[in-house]
Amino acid sequence: MIKHIMATTIVWGAVVATFPLYAQQQQEHALGSLWLKVEENYVGINAKTASVDAAKLHERAVKSNMLPQIKAQVQNTYGTYEGSSGGFFPQAGFFNVSGSTAGLDGSSIAASTFGSAIAEWEVFSFGKLHKQKEAAGALYDKSLNEKDAYLLNLKKMLSERYIVFLYNNAKLNWTEKNAERLNDIRKITSGLSASGLRPVADSLLASSSYVQAMGEYDKWSGFKNASFIKLLELYGDETIDYTTSVERFSNPSAMNLNSENAINPSHPILNTLDKQSKYYTLSGQAQKRASLPSVSILGGYAHRGTGISPNGTVSGAWKDGFSNTTNNFLAGIGITWNITSLHTNRMKGEQLFKEAESIKLLQTQYEQTMQADLSASKTKIVQQYEQLQKTRLAVQQSQDAYEMYLARYKSGLIALSELLQIRALLEQAENTHIAASRDYWVLLAYEAELTANFDFLFNNL
Repeated sequence: MIKHIMATTIVWGAVVATFPLYAQQQQEHALGSLWLKVEENYVGINAKTASVDAAKLHERAVKSNMLPQIKAQVQNTYGTYEGSSGGFFPQAGFFNVSGSTAGLDGSSIAASTFGSAIAEWEVFSFGKLHKQKEAAGALYDKSLNEKDAYLLNLKKMLSERYIVFLYNNAKLNWTEKNAERLNDIRKITSGLSASGLRPVADSLLASSSYVQAMGEYDKWSGFKNASFIKLLELYGDETIDYTTSVERFSNPSAMNLNSENAINPSHPILNTLDKQSKYYTLSGQAQKRASLPSVSILGGYAHRGTGISPNGTVSGAWKDGFSNTTNNFLAGIGITWNITSLHTNRMKGEQLFKEAESIKLLQTQYEQTMQADLSASKTKIVQQYEQLQKTRLAVQQSQDAYEMYLARYKSGLIALSELLQIRALLEQAENTHIAASRDYWVLLAYEAELTANFDFLFNNL
């Protein structure tokens, strides 16, 4: 029994000891957790997904052009039937009445019924349809890469807004500390002035400095609330647990020394430009091949009824238009060639080729610029991290010096102006450290965008 109780106690002790660690792990990656919510709820991502779906449907629609095209028509007409001699070119908007009225007797008008179905299958077009299908596939791939580029930009936007929020929060805490220090000085000065050990002017000066500090507190409180609203626009919730990020913001972990040193050729932005160039190239090839003839297999079936009987009697009754039926079919091979489009399609194809060349050169320019920016960013990050170590030490030394000078002021060894000067130096050191922290994280966000890898930032802020 005792052994059972001891075993149960050990198990519960392990569970209790593990739960805080699990809770800490759940809150360990605050920025990464925010991104999961943004990726799940942000409406802009849904818009890009819809764009990808549209490109996929366009690709399927282009592929359907390679299938046989079937057309059907049914009509019922009522009119004259007098024919005329001579040749003509049938065009849209014209109708034709053929045949001869010789030997016909009866009504001068007759009803007719006609129905037909025609199938046309373009079996050979010198690769035009195949190139159109490839171009549609490249357009779909481009939309996928555009979505990846959008997600990458959204990650940077979230990171920057989160950094701004943490910066404003740090500035708010900084002004609160300054106000507390000045309030302590004000209380001490008031007591010394009341006892006659310090002039009344010292009390007024301390009170004035305290009021100014409270004004700064109000200012940064507004900045923090505004940046919080901008963050919620992406996050879509009303609460954010950023407690773990507050400490990391001012005291970042060791630098990411294993980050990429070269731009990945498959970077979403570069991939988007590559797919766009490929799309223009394939479209140009399809445009030039559109000038070549196409070979189609043709087939048709027609059913016709008329109010004119075989013996030459013409009926003007509408119902007789469904009488005297005939059925015909037709099959064959057709060649279509729009010769006048040779020059136009060639010019359009060359235009698309130039567009592809322009995009390809732009891709090379982007890659070179991004590589230079990455190298420069890494140099800045190293120096920024060094600055952070020094500003942190400067803050600690300034705090120690302030405590010493405060004790000397209480003892009447120094004047209020000297204490306020030391306090101003401490305030400046803290402000410099906060600004250096913000600049460090902003550089990391920019590097993450260039390398398309936000893992370090999401796991360490």
